[in-house]
Amino acid sequence: MSQTKIPVLDLKPQYESLKTEMQEAIVRVLESGQFIMGPDVKLFEQEVAAYLGVKQAIAVNSGTDALVIGLKALGIGVGDEVITTPFSFFATAESISNVGAIPIFADINAETFNLDPTAIVAKITPRTKAIMPVHLYGNPAAMAAILDIAQAHNLKVIEDCAQSFGARYYSNCAPCDLNCPESIRTSITGKHTGTIGNVGAYSFFPSKNLGAYGDGGLIVTDDEQVAETARMLRVHGAKKKYHNEVLGYNSRLDTMQAAILRVKLPHIDEWNQGRRRVAKTYNDLLAGIPGVITPHLADGHVFHQYTIRILDNKRDSVQEYLGKQGIGSMIYYPVPQDKLPVYQGQYPANPVSDLLATQVLSLPIWPEMSSANIEYIVANMQKILTE
Repeated sequence: MSQTKIPVLDLKPQYESLKTEMQEAIVRVLESGQFIMGPDVKLFEQEVAAYLGVKQAIAVNSGTDALVIGLKALGIGVGDEVITTPFSFFATAESISNVGAIPIFADINAETFNLDPTAIVAKITPRTKAIMPVHLYGNPAAMAAILDIAQAHNLKVIEDCAQSFGARYYSNCAPCDLNCPESIRTSITGKHTGTIGNVGAYSFFPSKNLGAYGDGGLIVTDDEQVAETARMLRVHGAKKKYHNEVLGYNSRLDTMQAAILRVKLPHIDEWNQGRRRVAKTYNDLLAGIPGVITPHLADGHVFHQYTIRILDNKRDSVQEYLGKQGIGSMIYYPVPQDKLPVYQGQYPANPVSDLLATQVLSLPIWPEMSSANIEYIVANMQKILTE
C-alpha cells in the first residue's frame, strides 16, 4: 500500500494560521499556574454561551461526560427509556445506559442519516422520558418534528452535538419537518444545534469542527436549575468544596484546553464555511458517477464528515482501492449501536440503519482542503467505479 498522500483530516493548516495566538495562550496558562478551573474556563463558558445564544454553558471533561451529566441533570435515571438513533458513535447509547436508563433505538432517515420522526412515535411507551437526537456528520436533525413529538408526550430533549458545533437548524435540513406546525419551525429556524432542546451536549475532541488539543466537552441550557445541577455534578456533586450533596463526577475542562478553545472559537464560522465549500466541490464532481449517493447540502450543515453512500456492495472495495492510492477514508459507522456486542440480541432490526452501515464512506475533509486534493480523490473514485 502506498504512503498516505491525503489524510482523512489535516489539522496542520489550522495550527499554522493560529500559531502565535495559540502559543501565547498556552504560555499564559503555564505562567499562571492555574491548570484546573482557571480563569480561561469561565471566560470560555461566557464566550461560547454568547456565540450559541444560550443562558448557561458548563464546560466538562468530554463530550461523553456532557451527555451523562446532561441526562442526570434532567432527572433521567434508572428504568427510564430514552429514544435515540442506532446510527451514531457508542457514546450516545453508552451515556444513556450509564445513568441507569434504557436506550431505545428508532430507525433513521436514509437522506439525512438522522432520526426518522415517524419511527420515534412508534417507540414511545409510558416509561419514555426523553429523546436524544444526534446531529450526525454536522447535519441538524429533524428538530421541529422532534419538538412536536416531545411536547405532545411531555418528553425532555437532549441534543447530541458532538459533530455539529456551529450548525444551525433550517427546515430544509430535514425535509420531513415541512409537515410540522409552522409555529415550531419558525421558533427554531436559525438556532444553533444544542440550543433547541432542553440540553445540548458538545465534544471538543481534537478532530471536531471546534477541537481542543485533548479531551473536552460542554453542556448548554437555558434552564437555571439544570445548569446548577450540572455544575454540581461535574465537581463531585458539590456546590461548595468539601460539602458534597450528591454523587457526582470529576469532569472539569482543563484550563489549557479552555485557553486553546478561546483562540479557536472566533474562527468557527469561517472554518465551517470552508467545510461547506469542500462538500459542494465534492458534490459537483461526484455528480453522475454511478453507484454514489452524495449528501444533501442543507442550509446549516457544517460537514464534520463528508459521507457518501456507495451502492451495490462496492463500499469496501472502493475504500481499499482509495487506500492504495494514498487516500484516507473512514467508515462511520460499520456497526450500528444496537448491533454492538454490549447490546447484541436485545433489539429489533432497524433496516435503514443496518443498510447504511454497509454503504457509508467518509472522505477526507477539512476547511483548507485544496481543490486539487478533491479532484484527485474523485478521479480515483470514478476510476474504480466505472472500470
